[in-house]
Amino acid sequence: MSINVISNKITEYKNYAKQLLELSLPIILGNVGNMLIGVGDVIVAGRHSTTTLAAISIASAIFMTFLIAGIGFMASISPVISNLRGMRIPSKNLFRVTTVYSLLIGLLFFILVRLIILTVPHMGLAENLAFYVVEYLEISSWGTFAGLLFVAFKEFLQAYEIVVFPNLIVVAAIFLNVFLNIVFVFGYLGFPEMGVKGLAVASLIVRWLMAIALLIYCVPFFRGKAQKYKSYIKDLIKTGWPISLAMFFEFLGFNITAVLVGKFSSVYAACHNVIVTMTGVTYMVPLSISNAAAIKVGFANGEKNISNIKKYTITSYILIIGYMLTNMVLYGVFPNQLLWIFTKDPNVVQTCLPVFAVVLCFLLFDGMQCACVGSLKGLKETKPIMWTMAFAYPFVSIPVGCILAFGYNIVLKGFWIGLACGIFIACVISNTILLRKLKKITKEYTKQAV
Repeated sequence: MSINVISNKITEYKNYAKQLLELSLPIILGNVGNMLIGVGDVIVAGRHSTTTLAAISIASAIFMTFLIAGIGFMASISPVISNLRGMRIPSKNLFRVTTVYSLLIGLLFFILVRLIILTVPHMGLAENLAFYVVEYLEISSWGTFAGLLFVAFKEFLQAYEIVVFPNLIVVAAIFLNVFLNIVFVFGYLGFPEMGVKGLAVASLIVRWLMAIALLIYCVPFFRGKAQKYKSYIKDLIKTGWPISLAMFFEFLGFNITAVLVGKFSSVYAACHNVIVTMTGVTYMVPLSISNAAAIKVGFANGEKNISNIKKYTITSYILIIGYMLTNMVLYGVFPNQLLWIFTKDPNVVQTCLPVFAVVLCFLLFDGMQCACVGSLKGLKETKPIMWTMAFAYPFVSIPVGCILAFGYNIVLKGFWIGLACGIFIACVISNTILLRKLKKITKEYTKQAV
């Protein structure tokens, strides 16, 4: 291959990388913002009382498990709309249908949260904690509608590569959430001190304001004749429910691990929480690039443009793996400095350090899995994602972690070896499926072109 050809290839991939980064940067801002909203709740709760912090930790974990599953159904909107746009099928008038779809999914998860409230008194929690958890969930359950509406609108706009305004709303919500938390939790500006209830009320208000703000922005999409597109709803459900279950299994896997680690000691529990927080922040960039890739690959798939499908896929892998390798170097060279950002307890820092070698492996495989998921979503191949996660966490991560922790007394490191093994298996399976899918559609689209 000549130097000119190599130079042209590099220039071409730089262009694809530029497109993905321009689309993903505002998404990164929004994803980090979503994390910081939760961090704000924890900080304010911790300043109020230990009981408030304990109650919010349990209640938010329960609520977010269901909300995350609901968001999985919304995650199908951008790849499905992108595919329609690629096929040159008018899709702007599908906004009304999308709104109804999100409200119906919201109703489903509202009912599920209300049902889980009935089980809280039987979970074996301390009596005062059970009361506050129920109080929080009863108020927050009404936020499922607003939370899923906002995500649905955001996903719809992402399909049209409109990403700046929705994510600016998330950033604004960080500050509003902290302000309302302080006012309601501690009782300022004439409001009574509400404690846990105040956190729930603040979150509810913020979620509805976010949804309403984005709805106003989306008013132009309501113009024109509404499309009755039954196949669109079927496509959303067909693509969305596997994503929902995949996210549920992943979220559940980490929650179960947290509970099991906590059975050994509070130090291990604190270490696990610190590492999860660090890797969670790190993961926001690959997740955002993956979302951008899903949109670009979805559009190319609608066009049946196999060249763009492959190039966007390869570019997303290069960007994500490069980012993860950079983070692995930082984690390896500056472990103490990074840990001190999240905790000032020297005991926690020293306990975390031996686990970092395993965490580095986890980061690499997690990045590769994330890149793969983006392309599979764009190709509307989401069932493999679900089955992979359903196998990786319950049947690999948790059992391996339990064997090492309970059988060999390798506790924190053992559970993270389990998580690393699980994501490695998921990575191998998912990438094998993606390669086969690309091979299949290459033959199919080439034949159709001829």
